[in-house]
Formats: sequence, C-alpha cells, structure tokens
Amino acid sequence: LLLQILASCLWLGRSEVVTSFESSCPQFFFRETPPNEALEPENPAWICQLYKNQYYYATLYDRNRRIPVYSAYIYQPGPGTRPKTWLIEPQLMGPTYPKTMEKEWTLLNYFSVSLEQLSKSQAILQDYKNLTGLNRGHLNPSGHHADFSSRTATFTLTNIVPQNEKLNGGAWNNYEQQTMMRRTQGCNTTYVVVGAVPGNNYIAKGRVNKPSYLWSSACCEVDTNHRKAWGVIAENDKNEVQLLTLGELEDMLTQLYGRDQVYLFDRDCPRE
Repeated sequence: LLLQILASCLWLGRSEVVTSFESSCPQFFFRETPPNEALEPENPAWICQLYKNQYYYATLYDRNRRIPVYSAYIYQPGPGTRPKTWLIEPQLMGPTYPKTMEKEWTLLNYFSVSLEQLSKSQAILQDYKNLTGLNRGHLNPSGHHADFSSRTATFTLTNIVPQNEKLNGGAWNNYEQQTMMRRTQGCNTTYVVVGAVPGNNYIAKGRVNKPSYLWSSACCEVDTNHRKAWGVIAENDKNEVQLLTLGELEDMLTQLYGRDQVYLFDRDCPRE
C-alpha cells in the first residue's frame, strides 16, 4: 500500500490518471469545483483527458462497470468533420504506460500489451461490436468542441456508454445540438458536466454496464455577477429528454444514487 501511495505521488499532476481533478485539471469545472463525492463509484479513476500533450476535459471513470460516471468540459462548439478513430486510456493499466490516449492497435503492437491485459482495465472496441438497439453514446460530444484535436479527444472509450440508439440519434442529439445552442445565448463561458447513472443490465457478457439514465448539466457565466444553470435527464430506453432546473436534477440524482445529496457545481450556480 505504501508503495502504491508513493507511486501515485510520483505521478501526481503529470499523468493522465490522476489523484484529484483539483490538483491536475481544475479548469474544466466552474470555480474549479468538481461534483461532490455522492457520485463516486466503488473503484474510481480520475482522468484528465490528454491528447497531443493537451488536456481537453475531465472524466470520472468507473473501473468496475467500465463506463464513465461523468465527463466535464467547457462548451465551445464549432464546425468541422467528425473523427472516426476510437482511442483508449493506457494509464488505466498503470502509470508506466503512455499518459496520452492511444489507439488500441498502437498499444497492442508497440507496447507489448495483450488484449486481455487491456480489457481488464477498461472497455475495448470488441465490447461495442454487434450491439442491438444500442450504440456508442458520447457523454462529452465531439460537436461541442471547436477544433479537430479537441473533437478527436472525445473519441475515447472512457467517454462512451451503451446508449439507446433512438435516444442518441433523437431527443438527446436534439438537446446537444439545438437546445444547448439556444440556452447558451449570451453566455461568456459555459461549464458542462454530463453523466450516466449505472443500470442493472450489461453488454459484452457482463463486462460493460448499460446506464439506466443519462443526464447533463450546465452552468453559464453571463458576466461577473450573473449566471444561469439548467439540467436534463433521459431514461436510457426512451427517446425523451426532460428539461430541469439544476436543483431538480441534483435532487433526482440524489434519489437515483441513494447516497448523500448530489452537488454538480459550486454553490454560486443558481439551483432554481
């Protein structure tokens, strides 16, 4: 245990799988304040999502269920092509591996990693093959980013959940593309935390959890003295998104998780 603590201290702030968001990539959270511990899974990994030597967003990952709990980012939509390459997170295997996301192929061919070793630490491409009625649903969507590198960084399996394909291409997509654009009118900076509530079903022979709900929350700074906030939630087997206040979403997540009161943003974000 002491060796593990020493190893994690040596990698603090340098590696992509970090010991806390506050010390490594706080810039993706309003007032540098991540959600409180009420959402934390039994076996968490804090990932500062690194691509080409730059952090693009933060993800709390559930190692046991092999899905993200949430991803946090700043909303900066822009035009551009959608990436096609899927990446994975080498650091979930241990701190000696590259701290930037890589292709599965690169790890298997250049780092002498076996597919079994890789699959122990996270979801792999094979887990998402031959899905019926589900597809790879981004938490942090590529369309909310302004350039190709930041969009590519969202194409990691640590930012993906098995999502109902009708919801993903329908009401959820409508929220991501249209409602967000309307709601962020007049915002200088919009901080987003988007997540998935674990469910009772799994894909890939029990390896990857299928969330019961998907949710998203936003805190927008209009100017120094004015902020607005909102949230949405969707059941993962219905093509329907419910628009809520931030306070309503936090209360709903508190009920769904059945633990302490959930707080997604610093208290200066309006809950009403």
